[in-house]
Amino acid sequence: MKKNVAKLPAVVWALGLASFLTDLSSEMIYPLLPVFLVGTLGAGAVSLGIIEGVAETTASVLKIFSGRWADRVVRRKPIVLAGYTLSSLARPLIGLAGVWPVVMALRFTDRVGKGIRTSPRDALIADAVSPERRGEAFGVQRSLDHAGAVCGPLVAAGLMTFLGLSLRNVFLLAAVPAVACVVALALGIRETPRTLPARSAGDKAERAVSPEYRRFLIALAVFALGNSTDAFLLLRLSGAGVTAALVAVLWSAHHVVKMSAAYYGGRLSDRIGRKTMVMAGWGVYALAYLGFALVDHAAPLIVIFLVYGLYQGFCEPSEKAWAVDLVPASVRGAALGWYNGVTGLAALPASIVFGLVWQSFGAPAAFMLGCVLAGLAALLLVRVPARA
Repeated sequence: MKKNVAKLPAVVWALGLASFLTDLSSEMIYPLLPVFLVGTLGAGAVSLGIIEGVAETTASVLKIFSGRWADRVVRRKPIVLAGYTLSSLARPLIGLAGVWPVVMALRFTDRVGKGIRTSPRDALIADAVSPERRGEAFGVQRSLDHAGAVCGPLVAAGLMTFLGLSLRNVFLLAAVPAVACVVALALGIRETPRTLPARSAGDKAERAVSPEYRRFLIALAVFALGNSTDAFLLLRLSGAGVTAALVAVLWSAHHVVKMSAAYYGGRLSDRIGRKTMVMAGWGVYALAYLGFALVDHAAPLIVIFLVYGLYQGFCEPSEKAWAVDLVPASVRGAALGWYNGVTGLAALPASIVFGLVWQSFGAPAAFMLGCVLAGLAALLLVRVPARA
């Protein structure tokens, strides 16, 4: 295994390291943001909802446009570097905010950076490897991303517990891994300029949404509409009697599962096929949501929650690799842009609908809805070919 890993191009590892460092920086802030907004700035739940809604919608829309942009330039590195730099500059400044609209402006800027960089970054990874190792490459990137999500909250907790730092100081110190991320990208990526294909009037990025790719996007969108924020899973655990401290530990453990599953899931997709891995991941998701609908005791819910992490690990690298497999290289960025954009945009209505169903009919009905939509999406996925 180590021999195979060493053969991955340096650009894959550089982008994976950047993902680790930027998630380490982000997760030093994000889990503590609600406490900061309410306890320090005096904001409420509505303000938090506005901030996150604006931030995530912005990122999702920009991923579509940045993907198309990435297909029209000979170098993708400057776009990726600009996106990471923008986020790295804005994110730690939350520690200086005096009112919640400033936090919203900084979160907006942070997510603009994410929207700019994500699709070109994924296109760079796809460009760097052969189709036979595409799943492994995306698996490495996602695995390192999740590793950052594991370490970020632990670093923040350590700074507050052992050094007695305030939330503001922790946020400001998130600049350290953020700057390291930019340095790693600047020094670690050596990109050969691409030769852009000649484009005729009919040879545009719209080719990325061919009938086959459109079916893929439709299945993803249906699944995403049932894939609400993981905060509802944590709320279900809390309602079953799991303490707040244990919830925090489980959240880190959940990312450990995703980190491991992403790497091995990506490699496995190179061997047995993307569709098999995505179907398996969606199956795990459906069963986990079914379990959360039917079970209300803490111990089994904890087990189900940790198993649920396999779904994201299996699907994240496999879905991205499949998106690239379905389109020609000339529109690879656009295809990844649509993939990232569609799944991101569906997240907001998914969480709203889930919350309304929970409030009106109870938690079991809401989780059952997610299970049913996952099953429907899997049926739609059957018609999607393995490759273009």
